[in-house]
Amino acid sequence: MRRKVIAGNWKMNMLPADTINFIEGLASRVKDTESEVILCVPYTDLFYAWHATEGTNIHIGAQNMHWEEKGAYTGEISGQMLKSIGVEYVIIGHSERRQYFAETDETVNKKIKAAFENELKPIVCVGETLEQREAGKTETIITKQVELALEGLTNEQVRNTIIAYEPIWAIGTGKTATSEDANNSIKAIRNKITSIYGDVAQDVIIQYGGSVKSSNAKELFETSDIDGALVGGASLKVDEFEKIVNYNKN
Repeated sequence: MRRKVIAGNWKMNMLPADTINFIEGLASRVKDTESEVILCVPYTDLFYAWHATEGTNIHIGAQNMHWEEKGAYTGEISGQMLKSIGVEYVIIGHSERRQYFAETDETVNKKIKAAFENELKPIVCVGETLEQREAGKTETIITKQVELALEGLTNEQVRNTIIAYEPIWAIGTGKTATSEDANNSIKAIRNKITSIYGDVAQDVIIQYGGSVKSSNAKELFETSDIDGALVGGASLKVDEFEKIVNYNKN
C-alpha cells in the first residue's frame, strides 16, 4: 500500500528564524503520523531547516535546482550543493517556475535526471490551465507532461519519483478540484505511467496540489489514487499544516 506524502511548499516566504520556530512548533505534533512529512523551504532557510529537523520525522526539500553540477550559471543552485547540506527532496517544474521562469518539459526532464544523479528525490509538478480544462484537454495535457518529464528514466527512478498534480487554476485561488475530479486526473496519470513502465506505476506516489487545506484534506486523501498533497499557503501555518498531516486523526 502506498504511503501518504504531505509536502509543504513555502514558496518565497519565511526567514531563518521563522523556519526554526515553525519546525519547533510542528515537530511534536506530527511525530506519530503515518504520513511522510516534507517541508520545501527557500534556499536561505535550508541549512537552518536541516538542523532544526534533526531527530524528527520531518524531511527537508528545496523548491528548484539547476541540472548542471557547477559552472557559469549566476544565481543557480546545483543538486550537489543541495545534497551537501542535507536536502533530500526537490520540487521540479512547479507551474510558477514554468510560467514566470521559462521552465519547459525539456528542462524539467534534465533536472529530474540531475536530481537522481545527486541522490535527491524529485517532486515533479504537472497541471493544466483553466482554458485547457474548459476545452476538455486536462488528461491530454497532464499525461503528456508526465511522459516528457519521465523520458529516459529507469524503472527504479520512476518508482522513486513523486508526481504532484496541481491544476494551475486551483493554485492560490481558493478553488479546489472536487475529490472525484482530482482522483480521476491522478488515475489518468497513473494509467499513462503504466502504459510506459508497467506495474511500477502502482508504486509511484501521486499527490494533489491546489488550495489544499484542513477542511478538504481528508476527503481528498481517502480517494483511491491520491497519495497526499503538495500544500501551498496552508503549509505556512503550523496549526493548519498539522491538521492536514494528521487528517486521519481529526
